[in-house]
Amino acid sequence: MTRVAFINPNSTIAMTTSCARSFVAQLPEDYHVEAITNHQAPAAIQGPEDGDAAVPGVLDIIANGNFDAYVIACFDDTGLAEARTITQKPVIGIGQASFHLAALSSGRFSVLTTLAVSVPVIAGNIEAQGFGQICDGVYASGVPVLDLETTPDKSREIISSHLQKMAVENPSNAVVLGCAGMTNIWNKLQPDHQITLIDPVAAAAKLIPILV
Repeated sequence: MTRVAFINPNSTIAMTTSCARSFVAQLPEDYHVEAITNHQAPAAIQGPEDGDAAVPGVLDIIANGNFDAYVIACFDDTGLAEARTITQKPVIGIGQASFHLAALSSGRFSVLTTLAVSVPVIAGNIEAQGFGQICDGVYASGVPVLDLETTPDKSREIISSHLQKMAVENPSNAVVLGCAGMTNIWNKLQPDHQITLIDPVAAAAKLIPILV
């Protein structure tokens, strides 16, 4: 049986549980997933300071783990580069996974994330990972990360209104949903929009059987 660590870099247990449930639903049955919360981190990762604070805990989890693969379930790919230096097992960041899937599905993509403070981090990752020439922008919805857990219906309405505008600007682009918590509203958003919406948690799950 393949063992996968699904690591939530923030310290909100409810988010770990809900996102891991979505992740497991996308995997074959013979995979065992352990959902792990980083208790050394802020409640939500919103911007570079929160990300920096979360990295030590993420690395501790990986350094002390015994898994066939690790998934870093923050769209900022918190600690991803550092994590790959301390294990020979596959380490997948949901951000990078979603960029690959968007490139393959539509050729070009845009990103809709949570708060504006997260935009520079995500834009920097897109450039560093080689997707800059096919990304047409990173946009903020104004929805805080934890609102995706506590007020999902209201969050979905706000995000949907942004998606409508993005579809007008770039109708052939995929739109990557730029937060792990958006995995829980993807199935309600996609039927309302003709553009392809990429769920980053599902994107990581699709890569696991290929890389392990």
